[in-house]
Amino acid sequence: MMGYMKWLSLTALAALFSFSGAHAEVFGVKTVYVLPMAGGLDQYLALRLTSEGILQVVTDPKKADAIFTDGIGARLEDTLTQLYGAPVDKDKPETAGKTDFAHPAMQPLSRSRGVVFLVNRASRDVVWSTFERPKSAQPEELKHAADKIVSRLAKANKAK
Repeated sequence: MMGYMKWLSLTALAALFSFSGAHAEVFGVKTVYVLPMAGGLDQYLALRLTSEGILQVVTDPKKADAIFTDGIGARLEDTLTQLYGAPVDKDKPETAGKTDFAHPAMQPLSRSRGVVFLVNRASRDVVWSTFERPKSAQPEELKHAADKIVSRLAKANKAK
């Protein structure tokens, strides 16, 4: 019995190490940085993405191929500019570093909960999105929403 348990432990450990080096690719993305989201949904998404081996979640935004966010527009453009610098438009060098987005006079009073976007870091294009609104901000509801979001992402990637 002791030999069997030791063998089982070593097999599980070997599987863990072999899996940790191999990461899937989703829509050309291998690594993702998850921006803070309403209610802490970002934490549950990161947990599910890594535990399922869908994408490697990185804590350094400069190592990411893409960004997970719950909002797009001027606010996201500002965040991306802070993280990576202004986008360079090779066709219009005189406008390099300037943004074409109009900044709203007032931020919305609440952020949309449940909308999630996967944004390519280099092109700043949305490569995938979905909507899954948690019924509440309770941990089990956020976990359930993250499970559905990541399942849809995996399914969409297989269908392409």
